[in-house]
Amino acid sequence: DIWEKLYLAAKKEYHPEAVSPFIDAHHVVCAIEAEDGSFIIVYLGDNVGTSHKLELTWLRDWDRPYNLGDNEIHLAFRVDDFEAAHAKHKEMGCICFENEAMGIYFINDPDNYWLEVIPAHHV
Repeated sequence: DIWEKLYLAAKKEYHPEAVSPFIDAHHVVCAIEAEDGSFIIVYLGDNVGTSHKLELTWLRDWDRPYNLGDNEIHLAFRVDDFEAAHAKHKEMGCICFENEAMGIYFINDPDNYWLEVIPAHHV
């Protein structure tokens, strides 16, 4: 099951005493696992009813600690009019990566870090 896979993957990297009590099943909003097992994404809510979510991604083939410069750590923004936002960002020349299969794209902030743009209906 997905929780066992997450636990086993995280067990190699973290000590149980270092895991925050915030991360428990009561706060999980959604979990996605790639069919080939290459990634697992878990979305955590704040358990007080806001729409804010924390996305945790585990990549099977990642061979080093995650850090901000790898762009695996980033903010995401949900937009009401995805097509208009995409057109504006394309016109501005700030789209740095697109994943059409997932229906998302990324723009660079002034420090060259990635910001994810997702449609309003996205997870």
